[in-house]
Amino acid sequence: MPIKVRFFASLREQIGQAEMELPSDGVATVGDVWAQASAGAQPPAEVLAAVNHTTAGLDYPVSDGDEVGFFPPVTGG
Repeated sequence: MPIKVRFFASLREQIGQAEMELPSDGVATVGDVWAQASAGAQPPAEVLAAVNHTTAGLDYPVSDGDEVGFFPPVTGG
């Protein structure tokens, strides 16, 4: 079962699409998902991620059928 990947806000423009599916083969962590989805680009500093709607770091494990979301850092004033 593939991993569903979603990109939000400026990351959507950076990657060029809002979502994609990746095969789970060779993908063990959120960082692996980013690397495959971005063609090996480094994640932006302070990128935020979630797995199945739960905040996760780049070393968080992923499994078949998970949904991984990437968000740019949030700023406020």
